Amino acid sequence: MAPETAWDGQAALIEAITEAVRDGDDRTVRRLLARFAELATTDDLYALRDALDTARPSGDRRPD
Repeated sequence: MAPETAWDGQAALIEAITEAVRDGDDRTVRRLLARFAELATTDDLYALRDALDTARPSGDRRPD
């Protein structure tokens, strides 16, 4: 898989995880995170954190 294609797939996966979190679909979140774990690099983890952080309503911040 070419690097651009790999990144596009990871970006789509991050988007799907973010959507599942927003929808509260725990089963889908777990499935997608398992897939993400197979592909992820450290940089991808930061991208996922940032995507989830922006998807969470401001009043729903959990302490780190």
